[in-house]
Amino acid sequence: MFIHPILKSFRSLHKHPSPQPDPSNLPNSSLSPITTISPTHANIPPSTMSTPTPYKQIRALHTPRTITLYQAYNHPIASAAVSAQSLTASPLFKTTRMTWIKPSWAWMLYRSGYSFKDANQSRILALTMSHEDFLWLLSQGVVSHRSPEEKGDQGGKKLGGVRIQWDPERDVKMERLGYRSIQIGIPGGEVCERWVGMVKKIEDVTDKARELKRVIDERPEVTVGVLKEMGLVPEEKVFEIEDEEVRKRLGMDWPVEPE
Repeated sequence: MFIHPILKSFRSLHKHPSPQPDPSNLPNSSLSPITTISPTHANIPPSTMSTPTPYKQIRALHTPRTITLYQAYNHPIASAAVSAQSLTASPLFKTTRMTWIKPSWAWMLYRSGYSFKDANQSRILALTMSHEDFLWLLSQGVVSHRSPEEKGDQGGKKLGGVRIQWDPERDVKMERLGYRSIQIGIPGGEVCERWVGMVKKIEDVTDKARELKRVIDERPEVTVGVLKEMGLVPEEKVFEIEDEEVRKRLGMDWPVEPE
């Protein structure tokens, strides 16, 4: 039977393959382990891959035990509160009225116009609470579909319970972002009386807000990173809500509402 020479060579190679180099005898740079690259992430530097911010998420300045929230008041209420470390130090502070607190520094700046908007928001206070107290407050929440401005001071009281409002988040230059920021409306009465006792520390951060505005006005190109280095923007991180019942009350997993 005639066998072509090329076919003979092929069969010979198949039966007696060439010896492969021993990896132990090669320099480290000569042989690399096989690496599997996901097609989705191929050629994308790790530093450029990020997860989009969830539409509803609580971001705040917090420690393992405490969380910071903000609200703006007039001069008499703020001065007395800081001095006595109690919101009820001034008789002008009424626990019978609705009050709104928020964990977003940028949203507080937006709401108060960096403290320049009006006399009743001329002093911005940072209010520190424990995680436990903050979570209790959220557990009493009812999602509102109207803004605090539409409801007015008494609106939350009429609707009953702690009011939860998700508003478009802002950056510190007042630009609107594509996700939401939580506002917490504390109704007048028993809940408000209990809440004021939960505030562990009160700090006046008005000067920080005004200095931030001055820097932005003078240096429009300034980055958030630089503002953080200057101590004008806090490092707000995600405050995880793991209790499914609380998440449900806050509407955190609801579909995105139409704009």
